[in-house]
Amino acid sequence: MAKIMLDVKELSTKYITRFREDVYAVDRVSFQVEEGKSLGIAGESGCGKSTLALSLMGYYFAPLHYISGSIIIDGKTITGMAPDDVRKSVLGTEIAYIPQAAMNALNPTQKIIRFIEDVIQAHDSNMSRKDIYDLARERFEILNLPADVLNKHAVELSGGMKQRTVIAISTILSPKVLIADEPSSALDVTSQKMVIKMIFDLMRGGFIKSMIFITHELPLLYNVTDDIAVMYAGQFVEKGGAEQTVFDPIHPYSRGLMRSIIVPEAGTREQKLEAIPGTPPNLKKPPSGCRFAERCKYAYAQCYVSDVAFTNVGDGRGYRCVHQMDRLKEVYGRD
Repeated sequence: MAKIMLDVKELSTKYITRFREDVYAVDRVSFQVEEGKSLGIAGESGCGKSTLALSLMGYYFAPLHYISGSIIIDGKTITGMAPDDVRKSVLGTEIAYIPQAAMNALNPTQKIIRFIEDVIQAHDSNMSRKDIYDLARERFEILNLPADVLNKHAVELSGGMKQRTVIAISTILSPKVLIADEPSSALDVTSQKMVIKMIFDLMRGGFIKSMIFITHELPLLYNVTDDIAVMYAGQFVEKGGAEQTVFDPIHPYSRGLMRSIIVPEAGTREQKLEAIPGTPPNLKKPPSGCRFAERCKYAYAQCYVSDVAFTNVGDGRGYRCVHQMDRLKEVYGRD
């Protein structure tokens, strides 16, 4: 049996606004990622993907606050740890993060090598500058970055080089879990392909043990991840193998996502484009029933009142819907 590298159980987090309002951005999210595997997380903007990524780091600072649940990385529970302990013994080594707009994450006043020294010495103060330079040069070569980049400032680098530099820094300590939050969104198509390939080359090379890849593009995940979770209004509404989730979705929202975009994959080119009606609910006051009910053409009375649990149906697949799978299949078959 494959080793579980990341085990998340019923994780809930919220934002507290300056008006003391609670925004329930992540609600009872559970999943596992095995060693050597990648999980893609898809959903429209504002669904909670990036908040989930920050929550998984176990390092909470206002306005983000932990509510409940657990995060276990390679058997080590990181929820409840003191912030200083998380920063010193978890971030970078157990779990690392490539943020959105990663090109803006570099300090413009520091040379790249000084930035890397700060990162490494925060975890190992005894490591010499020579050893740090040798490690950084080796990692940069893997990402097709010349060694002289280490002695440059961020302003001297192109967008693609900045992105690869951030990836190199994020993975410099060989984390067990890497979270890539839309790492290619600000790049041209050629650079996107290069960056995604390099991230997965790092995992295949053993520098990363497992990965979470976040994007709003569901078809992209089909090509780069093993499993896909679809997120809506702070909750996972479906999870399964990449091919299952893209070509045979169970949840009406997953189906709506696939029907709202042009997909060049075989078997989908003739499908009619459809918009998902309405807007997501206000997470300050989440609805008591299914959070997608107001936008779902299959909803009936029970959907608006019943709390909907996530149902696992085996083989890593599950969904959050009051309809039974057979009923959904029947309904979809009549479309």
